[in-house]
Amino acid sequence: MGIIIALIIALIIIVVAVSAFQQHKEKQDKAKRTKAAKQKAIIDESEDLIIKLANLPSNPNIVNILNRRSLTAAKMMRSILPESKQIKNKVNEIESRLKASEELSASQPEQEEQFILPDNEQQLVAILQSIKKLRLTLKSEQAKGALDAQTFTHEDKKLDTMQLQIGVESLLKRGNIAHEKEMLGSARQYYEKTLQTLSSHPLQSEYTTNKKAEVEIKLEEITNALKTTNAKDAAKKAKDQEDDIDMLFQPKKKW
Repeated sequence: MGIIIALIIALIIIVVAVSAFQQHKEKQDKAKRTKAAKQKAIIDESEDLIIKLANLPSNPNIVNILNRRSLTAAKMMRSILPESKQIKNKVNEIESRLKASEELSASQPEQEEQFILPDNEQQLVAILQSIKKLRLTLKSEQAKGALDAQTFTHEDKKLDTMQLQIGVESLLKRGNIAHEKEMLGSARQYYEKTLQTLSSHPLQSEYTTNKKAEVEIKLEEITNALKTTNAKDAAKKAKDQEDDIDMLFQPKKKW
């Protein structure tokens, strides 16, 4: 009888131990999947940003930075899930892509390319969002030590200039439309906001100087137009008052 009880107790202990081991393994697997999912999100985000770079002036340096970011994440995934052939293939794919992009950037010297803004408002908003996301990504890479300070400053400055240009040109466009429709008050508000945006920007350049001069000319035109309009209105009001006085003192007609 004692042997049977001992066997039952042993069986219960084994069942509990196996259950605890399975729960522990499931917990570990879940933690691994969570870590791997975070790295996959980094890869997906980096590849999406590379695609969106097509809407910006050519920048091989940022392509390399994003490919390196993807490769680091893919290698991290491989260390988390070393048995996954899919992840191994992904690492090889990104390594090949990075090698190709580095060779391309080495063969093509960096050159300034004009940033042409689209007329479509939705496309403009999408580009602005991409630039903001790129700047945050570069800042994150620099904070992690994956990007040196000099490269970060150089690339962030270019993105900042494009971001400023989008804001300035959008305001100017709205101001010009209002000006053409002779909505001088609205046009002046847009131009004043444009001037404030340019003047408050920390990095003053040839672009900001030229645009400020352009906006100041437009504001002067509006000021002169408003003066002319006000003078005409005042003259008309005076003439109307004069006519009213003349009517008041006209000799009354006899019936």
